[in-house]
Amino acid sequence: MVRTFIIDTDTASDDAVAILMALQYPDVEVAGITVVHGNVPLHQCLANALFTLEVAGVDVPVWAGADRPLLRPASTAQAFHGVDGLGDAGYGPPSRTPEAGHGADALIDLVRANPGCTLVTLGPLTNVALAISRAPDIVDRVGRCVVMGGAANTVGNVTPAAEFNIWVDPDAAAIVFRSGLSVEMVGWELCRGDAGLSQDEYEA
Repeated sequence: MVRTFIIDTDTASDDAVAILMALQYPDVEVAGITVVHGNVPLHQCLANALFTLEVAGVDVPVWAGADRPLLRPASTAQAFHGVDGLGDAGYGPPSRTPEAGHGADALIDLVRANPGCTLVTLGPLTNVALAISRAPDIVDRVGRCVVMGGAANTVGNVTPAAEFNIWVDPDAAAIVFRSGLSVEMVGWELCRGDAGLSQDEYEA
């Protein structure tokens, strides 16, 4: 059975790997990618997403979304990922271009067109919060919302309590977590190796 993914990303090196992995699974169809501010400014996140798809040799539509958090000033992780988000490796600009329209509106259309889809978020939740605020009906149309974010049971990577994706736009995160979406939080614990999962749990 083919699973439909919609990916929302602040594309830097880690997200590029995640996108490439999703594209390799034979039972996954990526219906679209929306881009949000985060690891690097929005224009660079967008270029990185388009470049990643070029490397993969696939044609998936991409939309640019929010370029700043809902209320807070924008912050980046360029000190970690490099100015370009890809380790400053000097890759050229992508040859393809994004779709017209805002990423939040694209999320609404994609979810409505793909009921039961899996929404995968790899960055701050600004686009998702905007989409829910504009179209609350999409909450019941998403089968799973897998959020890479949070530090519920470990030390954060920005402050002792906060993981980057949630810290960048906590107001958006609050909207998403309180919306009724079926959220599965993949927290910073997994990145640190602190998850404490058994082999049986990994295999499940």
